Amino acid sequence: MKRWYVDDVMTREVVTVAPGMGYKDIADLLVRRSVSAVPVVDADRHVLGVVSEADLLAKLEYADRVPRHLLATRRLRSGRQKAAGDTAGELMTAPAVTIRPTETVTGAARLMEAARIKRMPVVDEQDRLVGIVSRRDLVRLYTRPDDEVAQAVADGVLRSLWIDPALLRIRVRAGVVTMSGQLDRRSLAEIVVAFTKATPGVVDVVDELTYDFDDTGATSSGWYHAHPFSAEREQLEPH
Repeated sequence: MKRWYVDDVMTREVVTVAPGMGYKDIADLLVRRSVSAVPVVDADRHVLGVVSEADLLAKLEYADRVPRHLLATRRLRSGRQKAAGDTAGELMTAPAVTIRPTETVTGAARLMEAARIKRMPVVDEQDRLVGIVSRRDLVRLYTRPDDEVAQAVADGVLRSLWIDPALLRIRVRAGVVTMSGQLDRRSLAEIVVAFTKATPGVVDVVDELTYDFDDTGATSSGWYHAHPFSAEREQLEPH
């Protein structure tokens, strides 16, 4: 079964800046390239940090605040430092949250949510920049044409489970997959539905599958399945 990784969806041509680039040049670059943030890299493309629109706006946010050093919170002190910065190295948020190209897209989505960021530099084993992945890159998985989604289900789900796609009927409309047909076991039907739901581009699954034998009560320990693009395992309890 095909798993989807950051390498499959990331942007490889990345706009970067050197730590010595000035404030105005960074602002011009963000506006000209229509991006909200750029990695700051050294001569060997090691990621030093990320400078974003929010980092640049610190100059406006803290421009008229009266310093009160004794009462300043860590956030205020950090904001004032950024407001006083003139170069990428002084303005950037560091260390940057990065990810490997071999991480699953599920892992990337979870990391972005946990870190509350919209994009992440992608680095190799030497921590050198090789790409960037954004929320938009992940959302783009759900713009796949319906016929492509149907083919992905047939090839990536059914054939990987040694099921002849001709045995089932797969219909896809606006990303919603309707599956009908008969399988020999209920547990297999549930696996098919679970894997189909996890296929990139699938919005939902309408389960119209039938089966010859309900084997889900045959074991008390449940059964496991691996998410098609996650390294984690999830236990599904029998019904």
